[in-house]
Amino acid sequence: MSYYPIHTIPDYYFIDDLLTDEHKLIRQSVREWVDSFVMPKIDDAAQHHKDIPNLMKELGKIGALGPYIPEEYGGAGLDQISYGLIMQELERGDSAVRSAASVQSSLVMFPINEFGSEEQKKKYLPHLASGEMIGAFGLTEPNHGSDPGSMETHFKDMGDHYLLNGAKMWITNAPLCNIAVVWAKGEDGKVRGLIVERGMEGFTTPETINKWSLRASKTGELVFRDVKIPKENILPNVIGLKGPLSCLNSARYGISWGVIGAAIDCYCTAVQYSKERIQFGKPIASYQLQQKKLAEFLTEITKAQLLCWRLGTLKNEHRATPAQISLAKRNNVKMAIDIARESRQILGGMGIMGEFPMMRHAANLESVITYEGTHDVHLLITGNDITGINAF
Repeated sequence: MSYYPIHTIPDYYFIDDLLTDEHKLIRQSVREWVDSFVMPKIDDAAQHHKDIPNLMKELGKIGALGPYIPEEYGGAGLDQISYGLIMQELERGDSAVRSAASVQSSLVMFPINEFGSEEQKKKYLPHLASGEMIGAFGLTEPNHGSDPGSMETHFKDMGDHYLLNGAKMWITNAPLCNIAVVWAKGEDGKVRGLIVERGMEGFTTPETINKWSLRASKTGELVFRDVKIPKENILPNVIGLKGPLSCLNSARYGISWGVIGAAIDCYCTAVQYSKERIQFGKPIASYQLQQKKLAEFLTEITKAQLLCWRLGTLKNEHRATPAQISLAKRNNVKMAIDIARESRQILGGMGIMGEFPMMRHAANLESVITYEGTHDVHLLITGNDITGINAF
């Protein structure tokens, strides 16, 4: 359970006034689930480098997988602000929990819904929405992270099937996945999306171990050695990098909301602790330096909340640009990791203990500030948008 009273979660500029009753009900239900299901388990999972059992099915039960996917395919048909609020509450629990849901929703279900055939949608989406089926997303490679256009994974047309070869790295859910949406180059050099299924000969998913970050989730590789892909498993409605990049836009949007949850967990814990910890005869909350930290935390969280609300409104109106999403992802992740580090100092030595969330969030956010576009690459995306000059 949370160390702090739930009513202390900040809404300094009354952003709740901008939310619908449905938004608040969805947030509350996910918040309660996180407190009852995630919080009691997360420290043990992170300490022992193991995932939470049955996590995906539990996420499916609360409607956190593909919540904006149409109801006819198993989703809830919710809007983008609802999706953001769900991601925020999940990451208040842990980035690994949000990552699992984010990958399933934005990187697996999204491309199948946007670019898949009707048969693919009916075959995969309901099972992904329920969590019965776990998905992974294959874009990043051992030699190509920020430069996906140079990917080496490729496939050949063999007449009645495609033959896929290559490898993907740093893949959330890889060791657990039933399917993977994999981006690869055809013989014409154009990027296409293929759905690879567990059990296809030559497809393996070795686990990445010894991580200091996202320890409560499974990470691994996707390795393809002459994997025969049925022709009906190619995504028919997209060609080129537009496919994977549009998935990343959806995921980055979810991250920009999610990390607010991690920052809130650290902030609320720091406020509560600072009021209870007595030094030199009074609570440390009475000292100027601690109040400075807390005031800065609240300010940055409030700015991030406003940024996400506006971005969610633009997303609902189909007006949000990739550069706007990029700015929010970069700003909010940096905000969250700074708060995790600084709030740890408020707790002193206790801040490194598993009973408190700061070190776990800080370690997780070291991954989040790198994946889905690094902090520096997002700066260059914004710089390009400002100047019209590509600095890559």
